[in-house]
Amino acid sequence: MPRPKRCRKVCFDPEYKVFKPQGIPMSELSSIEIELDELEALRLSDVEDLSQAEAAKKMDISQPTFNRILSGARSKVAEALTDGMALRIARGSPHAPEPPARAAACKTGGPK
Repeated sequence: MPRPKRCRKVCFDPEYKVFKPQGIPMSELSSIEIELDELEALRLSDVEDLSQAEAAKKMDISQPTFNRILSGARSKVAEALTDGMALRIARGSPHAPEPPARAAACKTGGPK
């Protein structure tokens, strides 16, 4: 039996939930979903320009786990962009604290 997944610290809560190709109705598009922890990994690595070790520490996970999350996120974004798919951002990831806890964790340095 696999062990339970550890809660991942996510300090970014986007106000939007979907990106899609312009001019195509959502009903005509396939979509792919990106989890909040995957979006956070992209943000820390590609926007904040942190090393994987630094970003993993901020998310309170190991560097190999961060690498796996980041690789999955990049793969999903690349697939959505190249195949003309909608990219949906998951709400309430099972591995991320809920928004009030997320804000507190980001200010205090993480859940204990």
